[in-house]
Amino acid sequence: MGLAGVMKGRRVGAAAVGLALAVAGCSTEDAPPPAARQPAQPVRVAEVMPVSGTAELNVAGTVRLKRETPLSFNTPGRIAAILVREGDRVSAGQVLARLDATALGAAQASARAEVVRAQAELGRSEDLFRKGWVTSPRVEQARASMAAAQARARAAGFDVSLAVLTAPAAGIVLARPGEPGQIAQPGQTVLAIGELNQGFVLRLPLADRDAARVRPGQPARVTIPAIGPAPLAGQVSEVGARGADGTGTFRIEVALPPDPRLASGQIGSARLTLGPATADAPLLVPATALFAARADEGFVYVLEPVTRRVRQRLVTLGGIDAAGVTVVAGLKAGEKVVTTGIDRLRDGQVVELAGGQARL
Repeated sequence: MGLAGVMKGRRVGAAAVGLALAVAGCSTEDAPPPAARQPAQPVRVAEVMPVSGTAELNVAGTVRLKRETPLSFNTPGRIAAILVREGDRVSAGQVLARLDATALGAAQASARAEVVRAQAELGRSEDLFRKGWVTSPRVEQARASMAAAQARARAAGFDVSLAVLTAPAAGIVLARPGEPGQIAQPGQTVLAIGELNQGFVLRLPLADRDAARVRPGQPARVTIPAIGPAPLAGQVSEVGARGADGTGTFRIEVALPPDPRLASGQIGSARLTLGPATADAPLLVPATALFAARADEGFVYVLEPVTRRVRQRLVTLGGIDAAGVTVVAGLKAGEKVVTTGIDRLRDGQVVELAGGQARL
């Protein structure tokens, strides 16, 4: 190879090396930098806790006799007499009111006459049957007629007996809505009697979440301003099993100790100690953990301990107080919800605990 060939080869090699360096330089300078790792959002969390422990509750209620019985007549009729007034003390079996028995007496007499006629007809039918002049069905029909007449006579006698109202037990007349001369209808209350031997109770309306933590037999401090400032030592005697249709509250009865100053209708209050919640009790979360709340629903961010990501979750809400928001569905006790920086979070975002909080 001549000198010219050698020089030509060197020029080609230098050009190739320059091109390779240029390509390498371009690829290094023009390639986009690697994406920076997004920092985890610092947050604070709180553990979801059941509404547990004990708490005191002060509830207003009304004093009532344990058993208050409305009395009424069994048949329609004119009230002939009412022998007691409101507030009167009565003894067991005492006559309290009477209906005009004229119509009832006539009905009873007619029923008794029908029994006599049916008995006579049955006797004639049996005599004719023995002589062979009538058939057996004729006798059976006469027997059925007599049985029906006897039943009507018993019913008429029962109505006459209920034309007089008597006291079912010793007690006090609480109300007298009926008046002499009034036409009473069956079941219409004429008198209301409170039985003194059953004692007085304080009836309280409690919300469902509070009623679930009250147990029969637990003590209660009762204050009735009408009889003085000194509290009475009461005891829960009954916890309602069904909420009222209008209010949803449950009726709790607190038995009161004997006291001659007590009267049905007095207003009082009872201080109850609520026991620990049951296994299916509502949960409590801080109010700052809740967002996008509407009606009885809202959202929280729940932290996944392993992935350290937050997940948006819909929850059903109960009441709210100084301790936080009650959650009745959507969370489990022990889960952790985010309480700070909620407006900067999104579903699935990685977070870290803010300084000062213990590790998960």
